[in-house]
This record gives sequence, C-alpha cells and structure tokens, in this order.
Amino acid sequence: MTLPKAVLDQLKVVPGEKFQISDHDPAWLPLDLRELGKDERKARAAELLADNKRELAPAQDVLYADGRKALLLVFQAMDAAGKDSTIKHVMSGVNPQGCEVTSFKQPSSEELAHDFLWRYAKAVPQRGRIGIFNRSYYEEVLVVKVHPEWLDKQRLPPGGRGEKFWQQRYDAINDFEEHLSESGTTILKFFLNVSLDEQRNRFLARIGDPAKNWKFSGADLAERALWPAYMEAFESAINATATHHAPWYVIPADRKWAMRATVADIITTTLASMELAYPSLDDAALAALQTAKVALEAEGT
Repeated sequence: MTLPKAVLDQLKVVPGEKFQISDHDPAWLPLDLRELGKDERKARAAELLADNKRELAPAQDVLYADGRKALLLVFQAMDAAGKDSTIKHVMSGVNPQGCEVTSFKQPSSEELAHDFLWRYAKAVPQRGRIGIFNRSYYEEVLVVKVHPEWLDKQRLPPGGRGEKFWQQRYDAINDFEEHLSESGTTILKFFLNVSLDEQRNRFLARIGDPAKNWKFSGADLAERALWPAYMEAFESAINATATHHAPWYVIPADRKWAMRATVADIITTTLASMELAYPSLDDAALAALQTAKVALEAEGT
C-alpha cells in the first residue's frame, strides 16, 4: 500500500511558489482517510507504515550494494512535534550498519571556530548509506535567527546581521545541497508541522508522565512564547531553500500515526525512484564464481 502521487504532491513545497504555514493544516488527512472513522483511519495508517517498513529494508540493502548513491533525511520541527518518535518508528526496520542518525546539539568550541556548515558536512552519509539529521544546518537560519545574539559566539567577521546576512546563509545552504545532490546524495527535508495547541497537549503529557519528565524544561516554555518568530523563520527558510534537488515536505504532525506513515511512504517512494541495482559481474567474475562453486561442492564429496 502506498499513498497516491497526488497526495504526496500536496505535501511538497513547490520551488518558486510562496509557501505559508497558515495554508497547511497540522491535522490534515488525505480525502480517503477523512471519510473513515477514527479507528479505521489509524488502522489504515498502521497498515501503510508496516508496508513501507517492509519495503524499506530491501531497498536499503540495494542502496548499500549499489554503492553509488546516498540518502540524507533532514527533520526540522518545533519541540514535541515528533521528530524522535518518527525516526524511531519509521527507521526501526533498517540495518543499522547502513544507517546513521545524527542529533545536533549545542555546538562545541571547535565547531564554533569553523564555518556554520562544517559540523554538518562531516556527518553527511557515505555513498550506499542513509543519513538522518535530527535537526540540521537549518538551525543556523531558524533558532539562530530567532536568537541573533547567539551569533556572537560564532566569531564571525564584523558586518551587518540583516536580511542580506540571512540570504547569504540560505545561498550557502542551497549551494551545499546542490553539491551533495550532484555528488550522488538524494536529500529529503521534512518540516513536521505541529499546531500550537497540540504542542501544549504534548507538553502537558510530558509533565504528567514521570517517565517523560526529563523531556521537558523551562526553556521549552520560553521558546514556545516565541512561536510567531519561529513560524516566520520557518517560512523564510523553506521559501528560500525549496528546490527540485532538495525538496521540502510539510508533514501534518498533530496525528503522530498519520505523520509516521506519510514520512515512511515518502522515503520508500524516493528510494524506489533512485534507479538502484545490485552490482553486475563481468564474464571473468562470473567464471570465478563458478570455479569457487565447484571447489566448495567438491568439499562435500
């Protein structure tokens, strides 16, 4: 089971067209799911997720064996949108030898001494592998834009910090992604679009569950108070960096079950389109295989 291309296209930001978060419902569902009851919706989504997870494992195997291309998955969202759980549920069936998740925290002094893309470039997946960025270089035009005082720690040359500065960062990101794409890395970028009300509900759930208390801090409330500034930063960043070679998908995140199934479908659909194949052997290599087969079979006689 897969989602129709028309459904996926509704979630994909079209390069050059004005993107506005207000045009995207965080609780959106495809039309065929809207017509079902709640339990039926969740069952259909669970089936879609399971089907895609089954397809993901062999697709990853071919990606690894092919060895010419890589897949980079970028997850960006507000707190409690479900980045961690989506990565956990969607990627649970892949071979960990061919997949790596990188979560970017506060930069170290060494990282601050380099350009803002340096630490991210180091974590780009090798050909044949899947790399997952739980937050990414987009933090440098999101949270840093909302908190421009953090630029003081980056030891930047003197100069203005207005729109020209941020456009230069968008341009650097576009150049970086274009370079990766030309080098064989397919990039998918997911903005998990959670509503302000749903974030509140998830924060309350964390506070009410002792096993999840560690996930909440007072800083979460401080950042929540800056919601309008973050939405403006997301809109600007997505509008500036939505390209055909590194597309943005705006994933409705108020229903986690629907979010996970949708992300899984986009990933498997993309892998299927990457024209991957197991390596083919030339005549000499095939002849060597037959020689090895004869020798091995002879051991059993």
